[in-house]
Amino acid sequence: MTGFVIGATLMVLATLALLLLPFFRRPKNNDLSRQELNAAIYRDQFAELERDRAEGALSQDDYIQARAELQRRLIEDSNTATEGVTRAGGGSATAPASRAVPTALAISMPLVAVLLYLMLGSPAGLKPQPAAEQQFSAQDIERMVSGLAAKLEKEPENLQGWAMLARSYRQMGRMPDAVRAYERVVSQNGGDADLYVEYADTLASVSGFNSKVLALIDRALQLEPNHPIGLWLRGTAAYESQQYAKAIADWETLLKLMPPESEDASVLRANIAETRTRLVKP
Repeated sequence: MTGFVIGATLMVLATLALLLLPFFRRPKNNDLSRQELNAAIYRDQFAELERDRAEGALSQDDYIQARAELQRRLIEDSNTATEGVTRAGGGSATAPASRAVPTALAISMPLVAVLLYLMLGSPAGLKPQPAAEQQFSAQDIERMVSGLAAKLEKEPENLQGWAMLARSYRQMGRMPDAVRAYERVVSQNGGDADLYVEYADTLASVSGFNSKVLALIDRALQLEPNHPIGLWLRGTAAYESQQYAKAIADWETLLKLMPPESEDASVLRANIAETRTRLVKP
């Protein structure tokens, strides 16, 4: 919530700065520019009078009268420009009054927005919510799995459901029940290498690498020759039966499928190296 408040505050301040900047810029002194222009004009006019007198185009009396008139006009324009500069320079109430309205809005708008959010919004939504954790007790899981098993007894052709039940039993450590569920699936779905491997692994945990387990592994590798778990299981079965050359062959094939720098590849290379030592023993 703190991050949101800080971010929102910075955004509001940046927006207000952009909106209020034109009101607080120092106004250009147009009156001073006009005064300088008038002074230049009068200088030219005085210079022209001097030229006319020097050339004899004006008499001395006409020159004096014209010069006096220019001086009078210059003084009047200078007084008018000075009054304009005083008004524009902030000495009167005009400039502060023009900034009073935007300043008041700058203060009131964020306050109004906050009040409206507190009245109509959902401040609780800014608080980080803890991740939804749905915890099930062992009894809850047992009840759900039992309900699934009862449902599937009425749906013997629901292969997806039976596969889910078999995997559930396996995760719960109910290996004999998992074996029976896998048997239901594999008997009707003979084209899924994953199911054969899962069935073989589960059955091996109950009865070891017997002939049925080896047949299931071979069937999985017929469907998918580079099935990683199938290669691992067949190599393990060969190792346990002291067929080390076969174990090395399967594990080396598996090693080629792994990322070379992975931890699993390192463990497998160590297994292969250890198996080679057994291979050369008399």
